[in-house]
Amino acid sequence: MVRNYEDQPVAEDALERVAQAALRAPSAGNSQAIGVVVVTDRDKRHKIAELAGEEGYVGAGFDPWISRAPAHIVISVSKKVYIDRYSEPDKLGPNGETIDWPIPYWWVDAGAAMMAVLLAAVDEGLSAGFLGVHSVPDLAHHLGLPEDQTPIGVITLGHGAADRRSSSLDRPPKPLSAVIHRDHWAQEPDSGGSIR
Repeated sequence: MVRNYEDQPVAEDALERVAQAALRAPSAGNSQAIGVVVVTDRDKRHKIAELAGEEGYVGAGFDPWISRAPAHIVISVSKKVYIDRYSEPDKLGPNGETIDWPIPYWWVDAGAAMMAVLLAAVDEGLSAGFLGVHSVPDLAHHLGLPEDQTPIGVITLGHGAADRRSSSLDRPPKPLSAVIHRDHWAQEPDSGGSIR
């Protein structure tokens, strides 16, 4: 994950492969509700940066990573498509009832699509960063998304350059024993890095 890019375009064939990776991620019920918008137009990228308040970010001493990225990939998802898909006969319960959605799998699948894109970028020798949609008001309108498509954010993509790292990266990682458990959640993590 980077927040600065070299002034070098992304090869079109590589960009296509990275964007298509989103469509190889899991899709509950094979709902296929993910949308992908690839943005390379300079004015559109700069408008996204403006919507995200990049000017203030740069004013704080950071690089203009959003506008400088030669490509943006926006992942979106449609809750409606999932609801409609899980109303089809093969997804109804034994008495014709629909699922009560204890987990909103459209968000799970959108996250999987995002990770597939990030990994594909690495496979192509590229760098990427992620900007959550909460930071980009009116993104859906700016990109002309259909009403049922909700963007999750913007993946910036390009050839990484040296950047000023976020202070969030100064947080120490949690010990493995605090987050990975076997057979049962251990209440008292041990002091080492082993998995209990």
